[in-house]
Amino acid sequence: MSKTLYEDLVNVYEDISNTTSRLEKEDIISEFLRSIKEKDPEIIYDVTLLLQGKIFPPWSDKEMGVSTQLIIKALSKLLGEKTKTIENKLASVGDMGEITQELIKNNKQVTFFKVPLTIKKVISNLRRTESITGSNSQNKKLNLILELYTSASPLEAKYITRTITEKLRIGVGEGTLVEAIAKAYDIEKEVIDRAYMLSNDLGEVAKRAQDSLESVQSLTINPGKPIKPMLAQLSPGIKESIEEMEEVICETKYDGIRVQIHKKDDKIKIFTRRLENVTNALPEIVEYVRKALPDEDYIVEGEVIATRDNKPISFQYILQRVKRKYDVERMREKIPLKIFLFDVLYYKEPTAEESLNERRKLLESIVTTSDDVELSTMKTVTPENYEEAVELFNWSLEKGHEGIMFKDVNSPYSPGKRGKNMLKYKPVRETLDCVITGGIYGKGKRAKFFGSYLLSLLDSESGEYKTLVHAATGMDDEMLANLTERMQEYVISTNEQVVTFKPAVILEVAYSEIVESNEYETGYSLRFPAIKRVRDDIGLDQVDTIDKLMQMIELQNQ
Repeated sequence: MSKTLYEDLVNVYEDISNTTSRLEKEDIISEFLRSIKEKDPEIIYDVTLLLQGKIFPPWSDKEMGVSTQLIIKALSKLLGEKTKTIENKLASVGDMGEITQELIKNNKQVTFFKVPLTIKKVISNLRRTESITGSNSQNKKLNLILELYTSASPLEAKYITRTITEKLRIGVGEGTLVEAIAKAYDIEKEVIDRAYMLSNDLGEVAKRAQDSLESVQSLTINPGKPIKPMLAQLSPGIKESIEEMEEVICETKYDGIRVQIHKKDDKIKIFTRRLENVTNALPEIVEYVRKALPDEDYIVEGEVIATRDNKPISFQYILQRVKRKYDVERMREKIPLKIFLFDVLYYKEPTAEESLNERRKLLESIVTTSDDVELSTMKTVTPENYEEAVELFNWSLEKGHEGIMFKDVNSPYSPGKRGKNMLKYKPVRETLDCVITGGIYGKGKRAKFFGSYLLSLLDSESGEYKTLVHAATGMDDEMLANLTERMQEYVISTNEQVVTFKPAVILEVAYSEIVESNEYETGYSLRFPAIKRVRDDIGLDQVDTIDKLMQMIELQNQ
């Protein structure tokens, strides 16, 4: 039985929140992790998840399915407060965790017997909400949450709520946790970083680090468990990119959905960039790769595009396929798909740490191409023959594709990293993927819709989202209505016409220029922002960062 009280973790949350020093945050966490090893080593996995504000690992399909309204209902039932009163508090405060703390602290009628909460009890109750379905499911979930609130102190209740709403607000990013794990178990940070990259599971990394250095070093990529995709930086130009890398694989950039395809034993799974399992939505891709690749365990990466008359069509069509849960066969006929493969991360054994050159040779040797499965079109280019990259760029655009990629031939695959070993080059003005954090209702005939959205970028250091711009143009009436309906689920608070949203939905935004601005938390804004599309193919951890904004400003100044 777990010996560690939830109160111990809550005190760590508070200590972290009360310092702005990243080093102090790392020290607080590392000291706590060492104490867990000494008295309760079995819960290290759960503790690491909770320090990230999660109860399931990032590669898991599972979700609690507990809305803010259900939290309000639970508090109303527990404390005798009217739901409207709690909703009004939320509109003015904006943090459901703080409201929970205040309500439980100020309620004089709470006299029931409190059982001290353990970390195991909290995470167990929250995880059980995921498996509850069918009739009366909301009441069953309500009872699980009530059981926690009944025994929780006001401060504990605050963080239970923040964990449910997935907004911990303690200013701890993945980098801080990696450093803290390294300090806690006296292991080189680079070793922890590598293990995390290849496993995409900080809980597993901490668990192994608690055991031994050798255990961490043996952690590697495995079919069936998706890892974060390697990410591209912006290219300053064709010639400049090739000169910087010296020898480059230059390949066509496709306008589709990037997928990671896993085969383990006889089972094939398809994951998107945001690690969402979309296997059931893409049955033909499963069929295609089964025929195209040998009957071995593997992980390959590629881009699925929608076609018409064997020509690529808009990205939005492929989104319709990926999001489809029902009537898949009809959509399969309506929107045909094909896949271009461009990397192999595992084939009988891990290959991600081999050079791209070796991985490409392996890919070419194991894939049988067809009309449905092709390898990405590529050329190996050096500064002496960079004109071939220009030719490929022009050819790619003529064929209806997005642009080109530059990849260092000697680079390993770096999951989740955005480095100079992979660059992207497109002919259109650059865009940013921003998360919606606020909105304003429109006027006149658009008074029932959100006419403008407040968009934010990720601060990699703190893990928080910082505001960048309000965007209104680019939405037709259909998109306006659909997005308004969708965003109702994520409303945190409303103050007259202004709404605050839980970060959940990502928009791609085009613009003409980045300018300085005191109005927004990033210190910058965008001139003439235009919403291009909803990015359902990426997750919150892939929202563009302030670091990328700085890079774009540098390119703009050049």
